[in-house]
Amino acid sequence: MSGRTPRLSRLRRVVPEGRSARQAIAARAGRPAEARGGRARRRGAQPKVVALGGGMGLSASLAALRRITGDLTAVVTVADDGGSSGRLRDELGVLPPGDLRKALAALCGDDDWGQTWARVIQHRFTSQGDLHDHAVGNLLIVALWEQLGDHVQALDLVGKLLGAHGRVLPMSAVPLELQALVKGHDPERPEAVDTVRGQATVALTSGEVQSVHLVPLDPPAVPEAVDAVLDADWVVLGPGSWFSSVIPHLLVPELLDALTETRARRVLSLNLAPQPGETEGFSPQRHLEVLGRHAPKLALDVVLADEAAVPDREVLTEAAKRFGAAVELAPVARRDGTPRHDPELLAAAYDRIFRMHGRIGPWR
Repeated sequence: MSGRTPRLSRLRRVVPEGRSARQAIAARAGRPAEARGGRARRRGAQPKVVALGGGMGLSASLAALRRITGDLTAVVTVADDGGSSGRLRDELGVLPPGDLRKALAALCGDDDWGQTWARVIQHRFTSQGDLHDHAVGNLLIVALWEQLGDHVQALDLVGKLLGAHGRVLPMSAVPLELQALVKGHDPERPEAVDTVRGQATVALTSGEVQSVHLVPLDPPAVPEAVDAVLDADWVVLGPGSWFSSVIPHLLVPELLDALTETRARRVLSLNLAPQPGETEGFSPQRHLEVLGRHAPKLALDVVLADEAAVPDREVLTEAAKRFGAAVELAPVARRDGTPRHDPELLAAAYDRIFRMHGRIGPWR
């Protein structure tokens, strides 16, 4: 553990002490867009969109959103503790880079440059040694963190190299541990509720997840992530692993404050199917119920779901009303029968929502 301290202390310096979303709002009040780090808004400008999540769910959302706006920011969970990310986290004490890498790959363009770099950073080594199963992009990101001592600057530099159509930010500047209360995690004690530690373990549990929390309990948010949410026109939450990729953003106090204070409209994108283990047997409305238990003050404007994945629209509509949201059903799944989102169809659904439900700002 002693070997980790210099790296972590050097990287953590980018997090202001005691900064809340409300303080960020007050600090930004009355300042022009340029002074807030953004560009001046003009009529006809593209919407500012922030997408929150992690893993393949966030990647699907980003691959769709980059087709309809050039002003896109991904805010990514940093609780992963498995695979290459977990090994780098354990050995170097850094943020897990895997979900950040996937988000960057999803933002790569469809031209030769973008697709080549997407393949390169996703490439995993195969060997009999220590490099086995490490992703190239993970090593690149961590190397730049160590060189620059700044999470955000390093990710911006990787995005520039890739020609990414958007920006990628971690939700927190400290590595987080996901813990869950799980009923029946031990098959021999089906009624017992145990604390399960680690995102990888939570995602694969055969028990029923009751709730999740982060360690530390009140992690600091990356200031740029808070500012992005406050300055957005639309915020998209989901799809993705519900307890390990979607809900964790609501457990970072500054991010939750920003989500409740922002003038942006908020879209929740539901999964196409329950996830084995984590949300086995969940209906669409139950996804909303557990979200509400973790963030009872959260308001939403739109809940997006695939029409084929909703057996009872009326029940889902009632669940969405508790968040103040309307339900939009659209065909967003791939046509190969797998529970994966089609980027073009999902892009069309987001674009229709942005147009139908009102845009905030002079670009409408």
